[in-house]
Amino acid sequence: MAEKRSTPKIEVRIAEKSDVAAIIALSGRVFKDEKPYTRGMILGQLSAFPEGQFIVVYEGDVVGYAATMILPEERALKQHTWVEVTGGGYAAMHDRKGEWLYGTEICVDPDRRRLRIGKRLYDARRRLCQDLDLKGIAFGGRMPGYQRNRKKYDTPEAYIEAVKTNEAKDPVASFHLSAGFEPERLLKNYYPSDTASGGYGVLMVWRNPYYDPAREDQPVDRSNPDIVRIVTVQMQARQISKPQDFYDAVEYFIEVASEYGGDFVVFPELFTLMLLSCETEELKPEAAIQRLTEHTPDFVQRLTDMAIRRNINIIGGSHATKTDDDEIQNVAYIFLRDGSVHEREKIHPTPNERQYWQIMGGDSVETIETDCGPIGVMICYDSEFPEVARRLTDQGARILFVPFNTDTRHGYLRVRYCCQARAVENQCYVVTSGMTGNLGNVDNLDIEYAQSGIFTPCDFPFARDGIAAEASENVEMVTVADLNLATLNWARYEGSVRNLRDRRLDLYKTRWADGG
Repeated sequence: MAEKRSTPKIEVRIAEKSDVAAIIALSGRVFKDEKPYTRGMILGQLSAFPEGQFIVVYEGDVVGYAATMILPEERALKQHTWVEVTGGGYAAMHDRKGEWLYGTEICVDPDRRRLRIGKRLYDARRRLCQDLDLKGIAFGGRMPGYQRNRKKYDTPEAYIEAVKTNEAKDPVASFHLSAGFEPERLLKNYYPSDTASGGYGVLMVWRNPYYDPAREDQPVDRSNPDIVRIVTVQMQARQISKPQDFYDAVEYFIEVASEYGGDFVVFPELFTLMLLSCETEELKPEAAIQRLTEHTPDFVQRLTDMAIRRNINIIGGSHATKTDDDEIQNVAYIFLRDGSVHEREKIHPTPNERQYWQIMGGDSVETIETDCGPIGVMICYDSEFPEVARRLTDQGARILFVPFNTDTRHGYLRVRYCCQARAVENQCYVVTSGMTGNLGNVDNLDIEYAQSGIFTPCDFPFARDGIAAEASENVEMVTVADLNLATLNWARYEGSVRNLRDRRLDLYKTRWADGG
């Protein structure tokens, strides 16, 4: 099966002059009762601080815009109005010698509210703030619920305090609080035409946790994209009455992973077999696997949408898929949060898969580029072949994902021990996700044994036993761990052992069919 991938549906990037018309149109859709930004204002922002203006593009349309500039602390954190601080919207007060990133504006297309556009834009601001080693982010936020709650809260101070304690919900201020910003002070006459907020603004502040004034020469990469949060799902096989039940269960775990700030959520191998449990009768193996392949378009579309909506990368376990040449393969689908989809087939079907379902092995082992760097996927039995992990590691993968499905403890331990060996010999992280439970009416899913885990190399900077986190045996649950990619780099160059560097390539090597 040849590698397939789709183009991103959603993308966050730096705005360009060619985007000006689309940004103006977006501001018109957002601020229906006010004049939209002018071309001169947008050009002024782009000219003053080109790397600080971001757009979100969804299926070719500009659906989000964030304008920023840099200000000195005495201007950013003191009393001010929007017109004063932004120079009338032109970013004329931008000062590259300042210490604070100031948010001038955020626009989110009102028809695209479920894509987490605002969160993506705030994340882009945080990365920029940390890349530039600034003290933090500040902006004047609206509190549009104030006017309608004025009888209950007679002062704006009382209202914002109620929002802080969750006594009151404000459609804007509550979002800013949930996004990690803190109210610093009220800004009088911040935007006089904002009658819903009584003309007030709330100075919202987020302080850069990596800012270190004592260090004169800090690395550019302060946002630490080296920290990757992994959520692996140990999923219980469940009887369903309709396919929607399966997708509801999957989305629940994706939502949990997203709320925990996960970069990746991982599901087990062949977890889509649960879709067969709603058939009116148990199908024989060959008919069952053929029926399962019919779910492929719906499965791909649904999880693509979930990845975009929840702003998380999904390792979609694996799913039986009919290829263009009419073969059945066990395929892992990787749904990235930019909307792109990648397919990676299982290279080594087990004897059971070949006998029961006539599943054929794939013919390509390649990494996948993600916003957290290149990753590799090995489906269950593939982890027991060192050559696969070594090729993925040589291609740049520092995290290897292993969806698995094993029936007995013996089978599980084969996968576990091999995954831990792969982590040691390749000085990388290996993440496993397995199924537990049973489904009596689905052939070949009668018993399952799993203890999902997140494994590390064995050296001083890592967990003592090489286990960053692991699930309890045979219990449905999620397991979370933060993985530091920079630590891997240290281990590869400075560690107690340096497996990758110490290979005797003068004595041995693996040659792949493509010459790699």
